[in-house]
Amino acid sequence: MAVKNQVQLITYPDSLGGNLQTLNTMLRTHFADICPGGVHILPPFPSSGDRGFAPLTYLEIEPKFGTWEDIREIGEQFDVLLDLMVNHISRQSAFFQDFLKKGRASEYADLFITLDKLWPDGTPKSEDLSKIFLRRTHPYSTFTIEATGQKETVWTTFGKHEPSEQIDMDMNSAMARKLLADFLVNFSRNNVKIVRLDAVGYIVKKLGTSCFFVKPEIYQFLDWITELAHSFGLELLPEVHAHYSTQYELAEHGHWIYDFILPYTVLHTLFTRSSVKLRQYLKERPQKQFTMLDCHDGVPVKPDMNGLYASEDAKAVVETCLKRGSNLSRVFSPAHQDPDGFDVHQIRGTYYSMLDGNDDAYLAARAIQFFTPGIPQVYYVGLLAGKNDEENIKATGDGREINRHNFSVAEIETALQQEVVQRLLKLIRFRNEYPAFNGDFALLDSDDREIALRWTLGETTCQLYIELTTYQATITYTAQDGTPQEYRI
Repeated sequence: MAVKNQVQLITYPDSLGGNLQTLNTMLRTHFADICPGGVHILPPFPSSGDRGFAPLTYLEIEPKFGTWEDIREIGEQFDVLLDLMVNHISRQSAFFQDFLKKGRASEYADLFITLDKLWPDGTPKSEDLSKIFLRRTHPYSTFTIEATGQKETVWTTFGKHEPSEQIDMDMNSAMARKLLADFLVNFSRNNVKIVRLDAVGYIVKKLGTSCFFVKPEIYQFLDWITELAHSFGLELLPEVHAHYSTQYELAEHGHWIYDFILPYTVLHTLFTRSSVKLRQYLKERPQKQFTMLDCHDGVPVKPDMNGLYASEDAKAVVETCLKRGSNLSRVFSPAHQDPDGFDVHQIRGTYYSMLDGNDDAYLAARAIQFFTPGIPQVYYVGLLAGKNDEENIKATGDGREINRHNFSVAEIETALQQEVVQRLLKLIRFRNEYPAFNGDFALLDSDDREIALRWTLGETTCQLYIELTTYQATITYTAQDGTPQEYRI
């Protein structure tokens, strides 16, 4: 299938009205012409943690969200994108629960990475651990097997708690690959069109490496799963937070990639009112990307931006966001921090709040995103110009909940009346409907206090001009009758 060059919406299954049925109603009632590119529904599966990212299975929908029939109905009008956490599955899954009962006698034992698969005596070596890109203090968890009372230690890349809720799967096992194939078949049967491979960079565990995006094994896996997905009519989107050179390499291999550089770069541009870094970036980036400014996690800093910023500049951006209510996630591994100790992994907050609720700055940011080559994704909180949700943090104890507010139907309808949201919807419609976005992109010469971008297709052309000192954004374009038009965003 061909990915549509139009705006996609990102939302949790319960964040726009409470469940999938209401989500479908909201999409058709308010957003039918806003996200014709599709809707990314963050994990709607039964899960034991991480707001859906510790799935028990992909063969069922969490009952409180709805059913597969609801997914299929949404898919009748919108291309549905779902996540597949290829690296791990929940410890509450039937597979791991059977392992906890029977240990090595479980039929699913080979699905998991017991440490003797890496170290013959099952004992981690400090020299190997020191090279690993850690997402927690150590990449394993220990469990007691019910039948024998013996301890078993398995690889767990992620997880806030001990033991982890997210158990890594062994992609070298035939069982894991068959399981992934079963999940993909089920997606294709239920009107899913795009699958995001979440955490795919962590699937290869190899001693002497960082255990992150290990080559050539990672490409061997991607070749295998891409061929499999395409045979079911599914498009894949690998999700890899890594140095930009890794993203560019992925693009060279023909994969869609995420533009994780753009969110920080746009913030830096608007904070400093200078287009120097942005213009430099737009000259070099691959075009086969999904663009975003906000998401369910945060604005990526390290390792995505390594080599693209001076540490003092990044600290200034972070400090500004903190003053506006944001919070941070950190890099665990000292080896992956800056020499001066700078260790910010992501800046967490709503993009609107990071821009201090300045409507013009926010619209300028979105205009840059929509004129940057790629498939634009807009997170539901950003679509409704949501502000930092401090109450959500207090209720859950999770800093990421600052940008995960669940909107009731009444809240959605109230948010839609905001002037900034109406301006954003008008801009999105222009991006979805104007034909030149399917043509050729050009970065135009401009002063450092300006940015000018252009798209051209045949006789149609549209040009974005932003005056960074005022954040005023203007689009000039050719109307259907050939007359020049001007649109002040």
